[in-house]
Amino acid sequence: MKIAVPVTKENQIDSHFGHCESYGVFSISEKKEITEMNRVASPQGCGCKSDIASVLAADGVSVMLAGGIGGGAINVLNNSGIEVIRGCSGDATEVVKLYLSGLVEDSGSSCRQHEAHHEHGHTCSHN
Repeated sequence: MKIAVPVTKENQIDSHFGHCESYGVFSISEKKEITEMNRVASPQGCGCKSDIASVLAADGVSVMLAGGIGGGAINVLNNSGIEVIRGCSGDATEVVKLYLSGLVEDSGSSCRQHEAHHEHGHTCSHN
């Protein structure tokens, strides 16, 4: 199992999925322990227009622990077989450990700022 997290240089969960510096990809053992963490460079621009979902899916990622993320990016990730858990914040490694312990739940809300951004001329194509 692999879990991806949009991260800053300081290993903090980035509050905006599409603008993160990189993605931390955590490899998880059958015992639900972190065995490895690699960084995947983040493409520039909107997370829903980049190919990051297919890149992460090809690497075996099945879960994305994100802070703020728009509906378009969620759809692209879901269509690539990646479950999205929204509303995460703090140290990425600690949040992954909490998730593995069953203590992290989806906040149920998408990034409103990003949704408004899309309504003002910035559109995503998901075909």
